[in-house]
Amino acid sequence: MAEIKSTMEMVLERAAKMAKEAPTIAVDDSLIKKGMRIGADFLNGNIADLHGELLRQPDKEQMEVRKGIAQTLLRNIVLPRDEELQQSSATAIKGILSLAQNAGEISSICGEFQQLLEQYGKHKEQTVQQLEDALRTQLEQQQMANEKTEQGSVNPAMHPQYREELSKILTSLNSQYNDALTERKTMILSRLCP
Repeated sequence: MAEIKSTMEMVLERAAKMAKEAPTIAVDDSLIKKGMRIGADFLNGNIADLHGELLRQPDKEQMEVRKGIAQTLLRNIVLPRDEELQQSSATAIKGILSLAQNAGEISSICGEFQQLLEQYGKHKEQTVQQLEDALRTQLEQQQMANEKTEQGSVNPAMHPQYREELSKILTSLNSQYNDALTERKTMILSRLCP
């Protein structure tokens, strides 16, 4: 028991020594929040020159403010479910480019963002169209098998199975694209705020 206690004491002493020697990095949440407000102001059109606004901050505060700005901008890059979200994402990407001063690697990642967002819209349309076509064919075959020859076309969107299948497909599609966006957001954040 005495050996265990002495080993434990040694571990605690070593941990205390390491903690004392480690550089103190005090993360000031107020600076990150300040950066978030600046990012939000940029997204709302109240700030035109994001990089200039960052440079107006005291040198020792710039990294934390930059981190807050980047977090806000990256949070606003989302799948374009409507025109407003699409516009918000485009503005956020412009902000990232401004913040990075169009650095090559970040410009490349932002290009990937834009491609993903465009591909998502096209992929979503194709997927919905394929579902409608498949369901329409299935319903028409069922009508023919039942020898119902009604005039007018079959509307697959009115079928109860349509909503269920569409929900499953869109959930899977959104998950794939959100994973790709998250991966790129992590890459940008690590490069902008090392």
